Amino acid sequence: MIGITGTPGTGKKTIAPRVAAILGVPAVSLGTIAAGIAEPRGTELEVDTKVLRKKLLAASPRRAVVYGHLVPSVVRKSEAEMVAVLRCEPRALKARLSRRGYPPDKVRENVEAELIGVVLDECVSRFGREKVREYDTTRGNGLAVARSLAEDLRSKPSPPASWIDWTLDYDSPTKLTSLLSERVAPAST
Repeated sequence: MIGITGTPGTGKKTIAPRVAAILGVPAVSLGTIAAGIAEPRGTELEVDTKVLRKKLLAASPRRAVVYGHLVPSVVRKSEAEMVAVLRCEPRALKARLSRRGYPPDKVRENVEAELIGVVLDECVSRFGREKVREYDTTRGNGLAVARSLAEDLRSKPSPPASWIDWTLDYDSPTKLTSLLSERVAPAST
């Protein structure tokens, strides 16, 4: 499986089908599968990842692009050919999520997760550095990112020497407070 994951708003639904088309394999959305098995828990929906994994294995062929934020919870290291973590500069992500109508607390939660690289860390821990690549989707060119990802699958480059670290751009309390406030400033990128 080729996994594509990332914080909400980083471009999974846009990029994964394009990668699948380039590779000539199906694209399988974990979100679509999860929608059929989600259980209400208060104001949230909860998904049993063991059930989701069984449904995924039953629904997808051996080689497919599997995408969604639950990739690290469902796909095993031995099943993953590569895992792409989509990244987006936190201010741009904040603007995207706000435009989508996310409530302020969800915007802040996801911006914080992207800022400190929660999904990247989870993927590196789960799949190992050698299988994980990250792609910056800040500028929104999904086709270029999809082509780059497909090329990396073919060429199998060495693991990166370093990962994206958004915290370096938020090196003062003022910048950090501005980012995590409810006010949405236009994205500078």
